[in-house]
Amino acid sequence: MSPFAGGPSQSGHTRFPSLHEFVLLIALVMSLGSLSIDNLLPAFGPIQSDFGIADPNDLQMLITAYMVPFAVMQTVYGPVSDTIGRRPTLMIGLAVYLMGGFIAATAMSFDMLLIGRAVQGAGLAATRVLTVAIIRDRFAGREMARVLSITMMVFIIVPMLAPASGSLLLLLGTWRMIFATILGFAVLVAVWFSIRMPETLHPEYRRPFSFDQIASAVKVTVSTRVSIGYATGVALMMGCLMAYIGSAQQIFETEVYGLGALFPLVFGCIAAFMGAASFTNARLVQRLGMRRLSHIGLCGFTLVAAVQLGVALLYGGRPPLLLFAAIFALNQFLYSLTVPNFNSIAMAPLAAIAGTASSFIGSYTTLVGALFGFFIGRSFNGTVVPLSAGYLCLGVACLAVVLWTERGQLSLRSEPDEGGDEQAVPIAAE
Repeated sequence: MSPFAGGPSQSGHTRFPSLHEFVLLIALVMSLGSLSIDNLLPAFGPIQSDFGIADPNDLQMLITAYMVPFAVMQTVYGPVSDTIGRRPTLMIGLAVYLMGGFIAATAMSFDMLLIGRAVQGAGLAATRVLTVAIIRDRFAGREMARVLSITMMVFIIVPMLAPASGSLLLLLGTWRMIFATILGFAVLVAVWFSIRMPETLHPEYRRPFSFDQIASAVKVTVSTRVSIGYATGVALMMGCLMAYIGSAQQIFETEVYGLGALFPLVFGCIAAFMGAASFTNARLVQRLGMRRLSHIGLCGFTLVAAVQLGVALLYGGRPPLLLFAAIFALNQFLYSLTVPNFNSIAMAPLAAIAGTASSFIGSYTTLVGALFGFFIGRSFNGTVVPLSAGYLCLGVACLAVVLWTERGQLSLRSEPDEGGDEQAVPIAAE
């Protein structure tokens, strides 16, 4: 029977939510991260004006200041959750996030705003680790990929709507209202999670907190070729996404296309393609397999990135909006066929150390992705060439890493079922 059919939890007292409620709740927890980034994009201009920032590229620090602590703190939350459980660890992270949001909302200088953003990122790192670990606690293999894709499909609604809601809040007040509204939403999500989501950590997987055990789990993760290979693939692909998020406001709203108030519409349409890809992935992954679907997606992504760069160069860095948006939306579709499956493949052998493994993989992929995104974003020169070149370079690098991981073979045909318990990496007795 499905563990979400209303049966008792491991404690015997709490009932699990239905699959639909589980997906919605996990998606909303995930969405706090997107809201904290995408909702703020329309506020870059007012923030620049309020604090007298001369170089618009400096505003990308609002993303980087959030992402670096978000990456680093994941190494803490995973091991802690393997010791005290997923629920209390997530609640601690949300409390830190709320504190950071208050600092940001009341900041009187740009430096203090960056400190608030850093505290926010440090708190929300818990959501990145624990949503994946909770899904891995309940599912394995293709079923995990399917549930993760459905979750991402719901989650993707947030970046579709976030810039528009941010723009609306700016009409009603200042950029500080954006932080206040997100804080209220975070409180609602925290209350819902605390009431409805039971502990998912299996008792036999509970591990005492010790640096030796953390080092042992990290060693297992790094030495598992499939896990570290696909995690590196996720990191490179995330670099593309971070570069896009950092540059999107300058590309669409101000310096390249000058869309102004129409920026949220274009941003949301591109996000809709990512949502469509998540829906497609959820429908196809159990039939085609994670490797086949993600390898096709990666090959397509790299090819389209080459076309994207060629078009950018052909038009002197400023191709027609509809042409560029169409090519870019297609690439974001292919991105979303790739990354969720890469995550699931990386986590499949690591059930016994899901919390620590998820924290290490999450920290590694986020930090590497944020750094690549930062350097690509900072190279913005008033055209779409740096972003397009970054997509192609990272796509080629990702393809090379996957080929190394799979020993030179790409799975473009159907493969046997992946991710069953028989593929779990054994953990040496402590």
